[in-house]
Amino acid sequence: MRVMAAKTTKKKMTAEHKAALAEGREQGRDIRAYLDALERNKPKRGRKRTPTSITKRLATIDATIAEADPLKRLQLVQERIDLHAELERLTNDPDISALEKAFIESAGPYSARKNISYAAWRELGVPAPVLRSAGISRTA
Repeated sequence: MRVMAAKTTKKKMTAEHKAALAEGREQGRDIRAYLDALERNKPKRGRKRTPTSITKRLATIDATIAEADPLKRLQLVQERIDLHAELERLTNDPDISALEKAFIESAGPYSARKNISYAAWRELGVPAPVLRSAGISRTA
């Protein structure tokens, strides 16, 4: 005797469900972009370098590199490479205000849906005023 398998019908996603998934993906992108920008721009310990101080140090390196011994010259060349990269980063850093605005719009609903606490956001470096603007409070 053969037993016939029950037919299963494939359920189609509703337009509302598709819209909710798209909204979740967009919120995730907004939050990821802002958190990545925060990570890239995290303040370092010590005295902050300015483009002026970097340029001054580069001039000093250029003046002393010719008479330096080979090992010192190697170190100066590496420092010069590092300083050029830092100067490029300082002068071409994108403004994160647009990312912050998108984060503020997305973070509240995202936090509620994923049960993300205020403390978790703060631990990742999100400033308190940004969380307040997003409607995320310590008590929520």
